[in-house]
Amino acid sequence: MIVLLLGSGGREHALAWAIKKSPRLEKLYAAPGSDAIAELAERVPLDPLDGKAVAEFCAKAGVSLVVIGPEAPLAAGVADVLRAAGVSVFGPGKAAAQLESSKAFAKDFMRRHRIPTARFATFTDAAKAKAALPEFGLPVVVKADGLAAGKGVRVCATLAEAQTALDDFMSRGALGEAGRRVVLEEALSGPEASWLGFCDGKNFLPLPPSQDHKRLKDGDLGPNTGGMGVFAPTPTVTPAVVKRIRAEIADQVLIGLAKDGLDFRGLLYIGLMLTRDGPKVIEFNARFGDPETQAVLPLLQEDVLSLLEKTAEGKLKSRAPRWKGASVCVVLASEGYPDKPATGRAISGLDDPALSQALVFHAGTKKEGNVWKTAGGRVLGITAVGETLEDARAKAYAAADKIRFEGLQLRRDICGQAAAPAGSRA
Repeated sequence: MIVLLLGSGGREHALAWAIKKSPRLEKLYAAPGSDAIAELAERVPLDPLDGKAVAEFCAKAGVSLVVIGPEAPLAAGVADVLRAAGVSVFGPGKAAAQLESSKAFAKDFMRRHRIPTARFATFTDAAKAKAALPEFGLPVVVKADGLAAGKGVRVCATLAEAQTALDDFMSRGALGEAGRRVVLEEALSGPEASWLGFCDGKNFLPLPPSQDHKRLKDGDLGPNTGGMGVFAPTPTVTPAVVKRIRAEIADQVLIGLAKDGLDFRGLLYIGLMLTRDGPKVIEFNARFGDPETQAVLPLLQEDVLSLLEKTAEGKLKSRAPRWKGASVCVVLASEGYPDKPATGRAISGLDDPALSQALVFHAGTKKEGNVWKTAGGRVLGITAVGETLEDARAKAYAAADKIRFEGLQLRRDICGQAAAPAGSRA
């Protein structure tokens, strides 16, 4: 197979690593890729948002499958353009991708199909949204409707914080059009979990359940980020919990997709809060999570390329992928992340022998000569696999501690209390 991977971050580096292991792979391209991904794939100068240009390249290069990594091309309808051109695509069409690209769409979908989630209301008028705040109690969650690169959700402890969030999103335009419409939600409490699965619209094949750490600092303090680390599997998702998530959420999503005529052939990410009333959906994503991908793919005992292909073709069989062991991914971030990350700082230690016990996924780096430098907020994801979470955690931190760059930020408590609640979030 000849494969084109769209994207350039840590998630795509992990996908490229997994795809490269397939005995069925003939050639792997990446657009735009990165200096790290270039060690696994041939980079091509394509804009992932330009569906027509991507389709033309696929025709010339004989591409068998396009794998869409990030959310922006999905929201832009690139999968639809490619399918119309006869190209096989891993990634939902624009209409189905609204499960991620529009919080209001996703909440309405859940309400229509009786999928458990937080109580909510949608607003396009800031004054009306402020007037409704007391109905939700405190804390209250303010969500921008559109894609906001991880900056569109605020959990507000006071009315003043919530009013400021509404002003930032709706009046001051801090997130552009993404924040002109907002969703207010009650805050849910309990352990969090991420359940990712291959979904072809008829079947949902789950990957190991994982738990992300969104806050910047230890103890779930500091601002929300794109994710500072993750572990899998999470012990809070017991077999009994899995049974409920499958029956009350995943199966209902499949029914809803069919009823609404939505073409979903890609990765369905179900963000969950395990409340006292049972599992409830925090959010859907229409693609692999980041950094969840860096933790779950190394556990798979499967040919990932074949799973991607069968999903794209709508030919999944109802057998969960085989996986083994436990994994921990620790994110190394730049100084100033998430607001104003510093870049251009030299990275050392990547050639240390201790890193042989871990996988290093590049999220925001560039190579100048023989020197790797920081080029983004989240710089590296250090993933280790072990027989137990404790084993994987020890290996991940031992490897992470060999890497240096000025202003490096990392959390020291990733998987520190794997069975403990992760706090409150919505």
